Amino acid sequence: MKFSFSGLLLAGTTTLMSKNASALAPPSIQTRRSAMQWLAGACVGACVVAAPTIASADVNTEDFIRTGMVSMPMGVSGQAGKSKPTTGVILRDGSEVNRDTRSGDVLAEILVKSTSGGDIPVIAAFTSPWPLATGNLFDVECRDSETGDAAFLAVSPSVGGSSLADLKDSFFIRSLFSPTGRFSFYGQPTDIKVKTSSVDGDYRVLDVSFATLSQSTQTEIPRKARVVATIPAGSSQAVMLVSSASALRWKKGSDKKVIAVGESFKATTAPQTGLKIRAKDASS
Repeated sequence: MKFSFSGLLLAGTTTLMSKNASALAPPSIQTRRSAMQWLAGACVGACVVAAPTIASADVNTEDFIRTGMVSMPMGVSGQAGKSKPTTGVILRDGSEVNRDTRSGDVLAEILVKSTSGGDIPVIAAFTSPWPLATGNLFDVECRDSETGDAAFLAVSPSVGGSSLADLKDSFFIRSLFSPTGRFSFYGQPTDIKVKTSSVDGDYRVLDVSFATLSQSTQTEIPRKARVVATIPAGSSQAVMLVSSASALRWKKGSDKKVIAVGESFKATTAPQTGLKIRAKDASS
């Protein structure tokens, strides 16, 4: 259970400070009730001393009662307050993301904007050695929770009528590494470099290196990714599969898995049916 309270900066005369010191000193907290009573009393006492400077913070109640401290900002309580990363993926209503546990084949039906402005359904498929990531933070993503190796779908902004060959590398980089992008969950990536960029039939392939911020150590971790993009027939947006691993794991063989996942990617306009074309409720 979580609640939000304000950090209080006390200011005032020495007399008032000493007079209220005992009221503000935290007791030995052993229950949730005593914690709440102390916080309420501290707030009242602080208001008597001086007008506070307020800084909002999320607090894990159980951790606070047990340890008397707030969890680290990038810990579990920090994650809970974060917004869902933006991938541009919109699932079609009535569809589910599926992965065959035997073959690793992943199938998802998403909606993209057509060249005429309406929505059109697209079937996206790839094969992943990693299980589907579940939870509200993920759209279509497979990941190894122990190693961090992963692959996720993303949809770009409008290509503005350009072909895959005409689009600049920076178009894909801006889309994938935006402040709200999947790789920016703990801070926007740095040192982003496009190593190779080529067109293979209906697909654009980019190899990218970058550094992400580690949740646990707050240090930058070098990472490498294979981006495979295509513009399905009738679409005004590019559909992308982004597979990646840490640079260290890349050197130790993860590059083969990442490249294989990218090579399995296909995204094509779905066949017409009598079903309504509408977006799935994002909260479901």
